[in-house]
Amino acid sequence: MNKDFKKWHNKKAHLHDNGTRVFFHEREVWWCSLGLNIGFEQDGKGFNFARPVLVFKKFNNETFWAIPLTTKVKTGKYWFPVNLGDGVKRTAVLSQVRLVDAKRLYQKIGVLDKADYQKLTEEFVKLCK
Repeated sequence: MNKDFKKWHNKKAHLHDNGTRVFFHEREVWWCSLGLNIGFEQDGKGFNFARPVLVFKKFNNETFWAIPLTTKVKTGKYWFPVNLGDGVKRTAVLSQVRLVDAKRLYQKIGVLDKADYQKLTEEFVKLCK
């Protein structure tokens, strides 16, 4: 598959120079400009090179750990089902957690309920052991 890294680089430079940071919280799901990545890393799609991410751990108003989401239903220790109550089946890709700047966030999708967030956190901790 051919990837247009130059197009992504221009978008990334624009976000760096002109992006604004939105106000966000843990448990929220946002569209996030993750960009084009290498190999099996989760890519963003479309004009904004975006995909939904879960704000997993907020460190400050600028950065957080993001867990990318996919609409492909997968099971196993690296995936966790995410239900936002909108009928769309989503799976969190726990193995692809990454540090993200809030300048990459641009549209809030929803909020994961507290019980599901707690279960996801427990599964992530198990994965790290």
